[in-house]
Amino acid sequence: MQTPAVRRPAVAGRFYPGKPEDLTQQLDQFLAAGSSAPGKMETAMGCMVPHAGYIYSGQVAGSVFQRLPARATYIILCPNHTGRGAPLAIMSRGGWQTPLGTVPIDAALAASLQHSCRLLMEDSKAHESEHAIEVELPFLQRSVGEFSFVPIAIGVSRYAALEALGHGMAQSLKGSAGPVMIVASSDMNHYEPDDVTRIKDRKAIDQILALDPAKLYEVVREEDITMCGYGPAVAMMTAVKELGATRAELVRYATSADTSGDYSAVVGYAGMVIS
Repeated sequence: MQTPAVRRPAVAGRFYPGKPEDLTQQLDQFLAAGSSAPGKMETAMGCMVPHAGYIYSGQVAGSVFQRLPARATYIILCPNHTGRGAPLAIMSRGGWQTPLGTVPIDAALAASLQHSCRLLMEDSKAHESEHAIEVELPFLQRSVGEFSFVPIAIGVSRYAALEALGHGMAQSLKGSAGPVMIVASSDMNHYEPDDVTRIKDRKAIDQILALDPAKLYEVVREEDITMCGYGPAVAMMTAVKELGATRAELVRYATSADTSGDYSAVVGYAGMVIS
C-alpha cells in the first residue's frame, strides 16, 4: 500500500522563520497583538486572513487567529499564484509539514467535498510551491495544537465555479460531526500607492461586511482591485451564508507601508471573521 505523501515546506525561512524556536517566538508575538480585542468569536464559521511574509502581515493574521475558537478540522482555500495544476485543486491524503510538525489532511472530509463539488480535482502539483496555505498552518499549530485540514487551491475566476465550490462545501459541512472552520487566504490590493490601496480595499471589505459574495466579485473586477484571493473569499462567504452566518467583522487592517515605510507601492491586508 502506497504511503500518503507529506508536502514539504516551500517558503520556510523566507516568508516565516525556518527554525521552530524562532517561528514559535514570532507567532506568539503576533497572536498577542490581538489579545486586547474582545474574546473568542465562538460562533465563527469562516475567516479571511492574509498570506504575505510574516513581517508584513503577521500582526493582521495573528489578530484573526487569536479571535477564532479552536476547531478539530479546517478547510483552507487559497489562490493559485503559480498557475500550475488544476483550476480547483484539492489534496485528499497525506499531510503538510511545517517547522512545527506535520498537519494531517482530513481524508474523509476531502472525499465528501469531491463528491459535493465535482469541479474539485485531485492535484498535488498545484500545492507544491504555493505559499498561501502553508503560511497559515503555523498560526493554527500554535493557537490550536492538534487539528486536520483540507487544502484547496483556486485558479478559476468564473463566478459560477466559485459559487459551486461554496455550495459544495456547505453541503458537505451540513453532515459533519462537528463544526469546521473555512479559512480564505487572501491579500488585498497590490502595488499601488497607499492611499489608493486603502480606498480600493475598503470597497472590497464593505462587500464582505455585507456578506455579499456576488457584489464582492463584481466590485473587485470592475474597480480593478488586485485582491489575489477574491475567489477563496467568494467561495467561503457562499458556504457560510448557506450554513447560517449573518455577521462579518473587520478585525484588523494594514498595508505593507506600516512595516516598510514605503507608501509608493503597497499591499493591503485585511483580517475578517464571519459568524
